[in-house]
Amino acid sequence: MPSKTVTVGSAVGLHARPAATIAAAAAGLSAPVTLATDGGEPVDAGSALLIMTLGAAKGDSVTVESDDEAALTAIADLVEADLDA
Repeated sequence: MPSKTVTVGSAVGLHARPAATIAAAAAGLSAPVTLATDGGEPVDAGSALLIMTLGAAKGDSVTVESDDEAALTAIADLVEADLDA
């Protein structure tokens, strides 16, 4: 499955607001997308609660995976963005 490793851009990591934004975007995509921290199990990017369980802080690496390149890029871009701004 294609993947891309990106750095969390939100100032306080993937907490409730960024997680909800990412989950809403993922829910509207045609292919499933997963997120994982180094050494962690992948979680469904369509679930804000599961995204928050990653415990990813600003600057942490997160691997985004999807069979759909457009979906992968869309979610990777959101993880890298400062969604708290």
